Amino acid sequence: MDVAVVGAGAAGVGAAWRLAQGGASFQVLEARGRVGGRAWTATDLGPGPIDLGCHWLHSADRNPWVAVAEEMGFAIDRSPAPWSRTGGNLRFPPGEQDRFRADREAFWGRVQAAAEAGQDRPASDFQDPESPWNPLIAAGSTWANGVEPDRLSSLDHWNYDDTDFNWRLPAGYGALVAARAAGLPIVLDCPVRRIDHSGTVIRLETPRGTVRARRVIVTVPPPLLLTGAIVFDPALPDKLSAAAGLPLGLADKLYIAIDRPDLVPADGQAYGHVDRSAIGAYHLRPLGRPYIEGYFGGIVARELEAGGTDAFFAHAGDELAGIFGNAIRGHLRPIVSTAWARDPLSLGSYSHALPGFAGARARLAEPVDGRILFAGEACSPHDFSTAHGAYQTGLAAAALALEGI
Repeated sequence: MDVAVVGAGAAGVGAAWRLAQGGASFQVLEARGRVGGRAWTATDLGPGPIDLGCHWLHSADRNPWVAVAEEMGFAIDRSPAPWSRTGGNLRFPPGEQDRFRADREAFWGRVQAAAEAGQDRPASDFQDPESPWNPLIAAGSTWANGVEPDRLSSLDHWNYDDTDFNWRLPAGYGALVAARAAGLPIVLDCPVRRIDHSGTVIRLETPRGTVRARRVIVTVPPPLLLTGAIVFDPALPDKLSAAAGLPLGLADKLYIAIDRPDLVPADGQAYGHVDRSAIGAYHLRPLGRPYIEGYFGGIVARELEAGGTDAFFAHAGDELAGIFGNAIRGHLRPIVSTAWARDPLSLGSYSHALPGFAGARARLAEPVDGRILFAGEACSPHDFSTAHGAYQTGLAAAALALEGI
């Protein structure tokens, strides 16, 4: 065939859609038993669809998934994101919120100034040691980046282009990605083990047989290149070096049913604590639905994953009781938690560059001999960690693959 695409996440679906438009012969090989990768909507767990992976249409005013949603008839909720108006937490009154936001903006302003000067250092280098809000700022980094500031490249972070428009898909982001994939030639439960590019035709070895293609688009997360889940022959040491600088941070979710929705405000937002970093952030009754979304990132998420949903729920129950009173415990029930670090096909949630590795994204995205192309959120120079960044890199890789076919 003309092109083989490895992976049916947002990048692979974008690549496949573009190849179909270009009239290429191609096939998508997906190791999972479903499409979407880290975009995954569950429809059978609670009252309404639940996004276990990506959730928000970030930079929605220029996010290409918005046009896809409109084309496919998906409703879009354009109400402000709850984190822009933290409420429902009496332990975090407006005056303190203002002081926190001022310190947070000053911190990220110093990170930006360093990045504009070309400095690629740990973001934590720019913390004000006198600020009482450093722990909460660090917690915010784990939700946004999947990692604490000491493991975050200042230069890479400020390469991210955020327009501050954040919208939602009531039917689910993962559902939209899956809908876009409908009708495309995708083979599920078909992991690629080896990519032999030693000859004029590339050979992709899978448990279901060998696929031969003129070009290949690889869309797997960087950690899978390092584990040897896919072996390149000949080896590609520069890709492994780039992948080593782009680990996946961790952001997990816990969904909690509440049988007395009136106990918490609809579309509210609360932090488990304001004086520490190992905390959850809680989106209260999103879209008015009778559940709470808990967000946990970085180190605390990895620790809680070891205990599964019970550990997440125990942690969240203590924090929510501290916010709303102990009586709320009897009205809460865990629905589901995620464990993206323990998912063998992702090993994390989304990429961040380690300090000193801001150039790794460009190195990972660079084609090999014009025949092996790479796509995925980790390859996006300005929209990494997002489904739209992944989708755009898939479209771009497919456009390159189509040249000369």
